[in-house]
Amino acid sequence: MKKRIGIYIHIPFCVNKCAYCDFHSIAPVGKQMAQYHQALSKQLKEASAVLSGYYIDSIYFGGGTPSYYGARRIAGLFNTLKEHCNVLLDAEVTVEINPDSISAMDLRLLRKEGVNRLSMGVQTADDGLAKSLGRRHTFAQVERTFQRARRAGFENISLDLIFGLPSQTRTDWADTLNRIIALRPDHISCYGLRIEEGTPLYVFRESPDIPSEDDQADMYLYTVDALRNVGYRQYEISNFAMPGRESQHNLKYWNLDEYVGFGPSAHSYIGDMRYSYVLGVDRYLEALSGKRSILASQENISKSEQAVEYLMMGLRTTRGITGDEYFAIYQSNFAPIGELFLSYAKQGWAHIVDGRWSFTPTGFLLSNRLIREILDAHAKERITVGMPWKRDEPLSQIVKLES
Repeated sequence: MKKRIGIYIHIPFCVNKCAYCDFHSIAPVGKQMAQYHQALSKQLKEASAVLSGYYIDSIYFGGGTPSYYGARRIAGLFNTLKEHCNVLLDAEVTVEINPDSISAMDLRLLRKEGVNRLSMGVQTADDGLAKSLGRRHTFAQVERTFQRARRAGFENISLDLIFGLPSQTRTDWADTLNRIIALRPDHISCYGLRIEEGTPLYVFRESPDIPSEDDQADMYLYTVDALRNVGYRQYEISNFAMPGRESQHNLKYWNLDEYVGFGPSAHSYIGDMRYSYVLGVDRYLEALSGKRSILASQENISKSEQAVEYLMMGLRTTRGITGDEYFAIYQSNFAPIGELFLSYAKQGWAHIVDGRWSFTPTGFLLSNRLIREILDAHAKERITVGMPWKRDEPLSQIVKLES
């Protein structure tokens, strides 16, 4: 029986770059979008030989701003996959959109072609704050686009928010969250602001305008309680869904399932191999024309590294981890990690449900520190018992994606 795999397609084009964004995105120059579309379509066709052994059960068009790239181009890429690969009829197909770059006609076209999930960037309901972040839409546009998407037939819509923004108070955040809840989306992502070097917001890295850690913690815990009270289930640190509406594609990352990425800077994980493509549209196009290597990185993941990733990614989720799964990957003793969890449980930072350890909302606030402690326990156990695993042979056929 064929295994299942997810596909990520990076659309690197935006009208403008938001103040907080450190993802690879650019404003297109000349015929750059048309050239990119032609090259990407060609690569999707060529990759069908590698993907022939898989069923595709999730496709995610991320960016950048895929809706700015255009609904017809998105539909064309999706149809290329349907024509050349084994795309399941019930595959989750997500397109990221912004309210200012999508029309009612675009929404109807995407739904007609089989796109069944939208992820809309909102960030805040405060129009002044949104403008200061470089967002080009108002909250009225968010509401209008959301209703148009519902009328177009989309029954699975996710809205993205950011808390801890400059000058944002706890009351401001509560207002944004409550206005989002009033729309009744199927999924809500709430991310704490990360001020990345090289972004315009970096000037705020030590500013008193940034909400304090205590205020941001209050915003986060308020979010968890407010969303739980109206039916949203938290399933990952920053993600909440109505029952059955969890992002199946993102779960692949957290569950360490296989996925293949296309586009500049896209990452892939297949077999025991992880690799990424070159950064930059021009370099990506040069690579696809055969003028340079397309790979920016490539590594075989050892059993020890797989165990580390299992701990790091599994503990992002409310499903959590178990000693049996850890042993199945690493063939080593879970007891030192289990002792840490017992101590965390006494502090209210972790709990065990149906044999699975996971963090509580308060524990998620401390997850960076707690996961470091857990990884230290893993490393000490490795030194104590040696290396019990046996490295597997790499999947050499994946290199074919370079051609």
